[in-house]
Amino acid sequence: MGSEQRITRRADDFSAWYNDVIMRAELADYSPVRGCMVIRPRGYRIWELMQGALDGMFKDTGHENAYFPLLIPESFLAKEAEHVEGFAPETAVVTRGGGKELDIRPTSETIIYSMFGKWIQSYRDLPVLINQWANVMRWELRTRLFLRTTEFLWQEGHTAHATEGEAEQEARMILDVYRNFMEDWMALPVITGVKTDSERFAGAIHTYACEGLMQDNKGLQAGTTHNLGQNFAKAFDVDF
Repeated sequence: MGSEQRITRRADDFSAWYNDVIMRAELADYSPVRGCMVIRPRGYRIWELMQGALDGMFKDTGHENAYFPLLIPESFLAKEAEHVEGFAPETAVVTRGGGKELDIRPTSETIIYSMFGKWIQSYRDLPVLINQWANVMRWELRTRLFLRTTEFLWQEGHTAHATEGEAEQEARMILDVYRNFMEDWMALPVITGVKTDSERFAGAIHTYACEGLMQDNKGLQAGTTHNLGQNFAKAFDVDF
């Protein structure tokens, strides 16, 4: 093989081997925008298959798909103190947007809870079980194809419940959905557990995670669920 086709031996350099495989298989390529990637047709087909399988699991548990704006009023992010502290360093801001600064969503709790405040008026409106397939942006300093990029595709579920017990049950149930998807559909063994306080999601009471082990013996967070308690509900006047 020519040097341009040679794949680094995994035993010699795991990181280089990983990148070589992605490039040689034409799954993705580097973008002119620093930190971003282009998902090529083969890579995007894998995403479509994964998305289809997981989407079916969400629907089987009563969740519905919706879509919320990419741009979020900057004032929204500031409404939940712990949340803004956690995400401010990596939030991209549009400084010319009709005279007001707008954040590009790093995650969608704020915009979604603002809508929950409009939609939930009575206990009869609960539970609300929403899923969103979307892209988000987080200003990353160190990036790697598919694992950590500035813009990436994902899904985020957001739900509202009448009791703390129901919210906790939901968070743990979705953790099981993720684990089943990873282990039974993707053949990817993971360990599930509770994140430490220093690692939990900004604004959450509890964060649960699926953690995989890569072949260079480093852990990889593969999925998380959160019990947000009443933090965002209070910040956006969601009550009944």
